[in-house]
Amino acid sequence: MFITSLARAGTTLVLELLSQHPDLASHTYRDMPFVLAPVFWDRFFGRFRREGEARERAHGDGVQIGFDSPESFEEVFWKAHWPDHYRRAKQIPLWKPRHLHTEATAFFRKHMQKIVSLRRPENSAVARYVSKNNANIARIDLLKEMLPDAHILVVLRHPLEHAASLLRQHRNFAMQQAADSFVTRYMADIGHFEFGELHRPFGFPGLSERATPDAHDYWLAYWIAAFQHVEERYEHVQILPYEALCSDPGPVLQQLCLTLDLDPDELSGATDLIRPLTRKTDPGQFSPALVAEAEAIYATLSTRSGYPHAHADQEQTQTDRST
Repeated sequence: MFITSLARAGTTLVLELLSQHPDLASHTYRDMPFVLAPVFWDRFFGRFRREGEARERAHGDGVQIGFDSPESFEEVFWKAHWPDHYRRAKQIPLWKPRHLHTEATAFFRKHMQKIVSLRRPENSAVARYVSKNNANIARIDLLKEMLPDAHILVVLRHPLEHAASLLRQHRNFAMQQAADSFVTRYMADIGHFEFGELHRPFGFPGLSERATPDAHDYWLAYWIAAFQHVEERYEHVQILPYEALCSDPGPVLQQLCLTLDLDPDELSGATDLIRPLTRKTDPGQFSPALVAEAEAIYATLSTRSGYPHAHADQEQTQTDRST
């Protein structure tokens, strides 16, 4: 099961919710730094097992993390098996079915089984692997070729809120990386090229290589290119509207569980993790033409998602922005 989107869509929240289900297993911070050897590292590290208080992650967004927090470390696998994708200077190319790698697929299947056996030893016969990897939005075609039965869950956040959040994080990490080279090395090692000095967008069709990432319109144009790509592959993914999840978490989470063949009762208390939405973004910061294009894509995907409150929330969002 693969949770994906552009960064800042709410994928971490969705992973935190789903990782509480006893039938799902994910990477955690305990898997670092030997992400591709989780069993070996668990046996070694387990002898010196540490506990620690949760602390806010580097994004500065209030998300608390600890050793047992689920996290996105899967990109290390993709870097190891498709290194050429990361050697492009300006954009990271999309993964296509022609990039299918038999040995890598076999390794990945075995790796997922290891994570399941480590995290859910009492339930490993039926438990499934779940990951949050924002880069998988560029791999929808290949993932369906590699793992035809996999669920690919794309989190959909309103484009203006999403683009504004992307720009804030880009500036945040640019400052952190300028102040501390370790931040740059660490993010490169785990394959996170979303922000700051390391920023390289995925090469979605229509995305300009000349635009500067220190602008609102750059990130909104990136959103449009990414979600046009998702819309064209709609039959291969499930859409989860972030605004619907936050505004009506109980029913939306129940429907999500049923879509993913999970018992929703196991997550009855998970809604405590969800915080109310706040809307702050001024549409005047963006090109009107880009806003109109993005809103149209958002409306289409929200309606197609099948979540009853998604389209109503989208209409309310438009109303809020017009006042």
